[in-house]
Amino acid sequence: QVQLVESGGGLVQAGDSLRLSCAASGRTFSNYAMGWFRQAPEKEREFVAFINWSGGSTNYADSVKARFTISRDNTKNTVYLQMTSLKPEDTAVYYCAASASRVRFGIDRLRSYEYWGQGTQVTVSS
Repeated sequence: QVQLVESGGGLVQAGDSLRLSCAASGRTFSNYAMGWFRQAPEKEREFVAFINWSGGSTNYADSVKARFTISRDNTKNTVYLQMTSLKPEDTAVYYCAASASRVRFGIDRLRSYEYWGQGTQVTVSS
């Protein structure tokens, strides 16, 4: 089992940048593929980004491609989401998630991830 704690959220203006962190504890961090998801008010949780166990493979939702970058540091048991050129529509609670099952249902599916953090709020004002 792994515990996940997100941090780095906040209130920013459109066009600003923000970096989210997700610290993991428990089992060996490098055993897990990691994902970032977000949930806006009255909307379903949606996929944002994925990174495999080594960091050698990443994938992004079309809405954030070229603006967001996911990375991980297995020596620090942490995954990051660097967000640039933020837009008001990026406003949401952001969650990190860990998959021990090789994301067998797909990298963008919630059910592929067994462990979730509590989320961190990102608010982008126009």
